[in-house]
Amino acid sequence: MPFSAKNIIAIVGASNNPDKYGYKVLADLQSADWHLIPINPKEENILDLKVYHSILDVPEKIDGVVFVTQPAVTEQVLLEVKQLGIKDVWFQPGAASDGAVSFCKINDINYINDACIMVEKKNLK
Repeated sequence: MPFSAKNIIAIVGASNNPDKYGYKVLADLQSADWHLIPINPKEENILDLKVYHSILDVPEKIDGVVFVTQPAVTEQVLLEVKQLGIKDVWFQPGAASDGAVSFCKINDINYINDACIMVEKKNLK
């Protein structure tokens, strides 16, 4: 799995609201010096990082995607994940649905479900 500080990770659902997990995940991984790309269609900058409105807008090759979104949004963005050929996704608790998991299985996308990347990051290399 490419989830580590050495890879480019998109955070779909990144937020400027410190009360939301989209902010907490971004801030936590940023403090660990991860290379992050926040994705939010309504923001321009979060935590001094340029925000892209879609993963399709990102000029760099994305190694993995962390979802901090509602399941319906997750399912829509997974179509873009497939289009870009990204093979690894992480569903923060509450971000996945049966449809999202099935989509990953059918399209050979590796996924982690119902685990918090902030808790698990110490085990990722």
